[in-house]
Amino acid sequence: MSDVAGLARRARVASRDLALATRATKDAALQAMADALEEHDDEVLAANADDVRRAEDAGTEPHLVDRLRLTPDRVGAMADGLRELAALPDPVGEVVRGSTLANGLELRQVRVPFGVVGLIYEGRPNVTVDAAGICLKSGNAALLRGSSSAASSNSALVEILRVAVDAAGIPADAVQLVPADSRDTVKELMRARGLVDVLVPRGGAGLIRSVVEESTVPVIETGVGNCHVYVDAAADLDMALVIVVNAKTQRTSVCNAAESLLVHAGVADEFLPRVVAALQEAGVTIHGDPAFASYDGVVAAEDDDFGREYLSLDISAAVVPDLDGALDHIRRYSTGHTEAIVTGDQRAARRFTAEVDAAAVLVNASTRFTDGGEFGFGAEIGISTQKLHARGPMGLPEMTTTKYVVTGDGHVR
Repeated sequence: MSDVAGLARRARVASRDLALATRATKDAALQAMADALEEHDDEVLAANADDVRRAEDAGTEPHLVDRLRLTPDRVGAMADGLRELAALPDPVGEVVRGSTLANGLELRQVRVPFGVVGLIYEGRPNVTVDAAGICLKSGNAALLRGSSSAASSNSALVEILRVAVDAAGIPADAVQLVPADSRDTVKELMRARGLVDVLVPRGGAGLIRSVVEESTVPVIETGVGNCHVYVDAAADLDMALVIVVNAKTQRTSVCNAAESLLVHAGVADEFLPRVVAALQEAGVTIHGDPAFASYDGVVAAEDDDFGREYLSLDISAAVVPDLDGALDHIRRYSTGHTEAIVTGDQRAARRFTAEVDAAAVLVNASTRFTDGGEFGFGAEIGISTQKLHARGPMGLPEMTTTKYVVTGDGHVR
């Protein structure tokens, strides 16, 4: 474990200084990181162009190339995300709860950094910046292990961020890139218990499963998104049409894009012709049950199609007899990420939000809103679909743990 262990030891040393840094120092570093990204965007885009070219030459699927590709707007958005983080409250030191016990002891539970956070993720260079920023603001050193497909982009980004962080008075080793030239570095990171405090995997189901099952370091599990939109009998169908198209097509290669459409049988005759036409006009291939498959251009769905995270211009679709049918379908196929209902019936909305088991449940809104930035958290480290510690978009508080501070006056037991 020579290479990764060495990086982790340096991160451990840096984390001690970072844990004591004031909010002013951390916010200045975030602002410096944002400025540096914008000043050196030509270097970032040139490095990214190399990654994109290699991916296209290798025949990588278009939605994966889209995740990999950076543009001036996307680099600007990453910089804006860092500035938004700087404007947010510092979670470190926040008192979660406190009281004076009957014996006079003062008890406080306060937020503290994890220490060293390892990120293992696939070809999305924006994660490099988001993760570095969130870890820094929450007082954690970051070990970033991106995929080899984004190696040039990540190398350029981390070098720019390290220089900016160092100039702002925080150790450069608070942000480090783990080499992506070998799968062994992933295994070493997963085995670095005692040096790395927590791992967060972001990517496809295979990556997440591998990290969860093989890591000896504690893992915060993020998950894939087979997100449903259910159009209820009481839905405003004009609203439903806009929400379905946005949820599916606004950006297809992300985990909060809708992958499944359910329509109440009571509005199917009116809504299906409209939604099929709108989705097909947007270039979406519909994998439908017999009701949907009766329309030209719709592909007859097999059972596996309803459980897929497409990450492309594809969607599964089915007509359900009622709300109970929708809930049963979602229970069977949901990945617990995001589920949405479109309805004007408050009783249906309350049942849906109460009975659906997911990290986020939306009423009359697109699934695309399940996002740290959209929730006002700033950038996010990922969207957790587990039920321990953190669930949903993981912002600053989710990247801390707590400790109890007990103050007495000569108390003995």
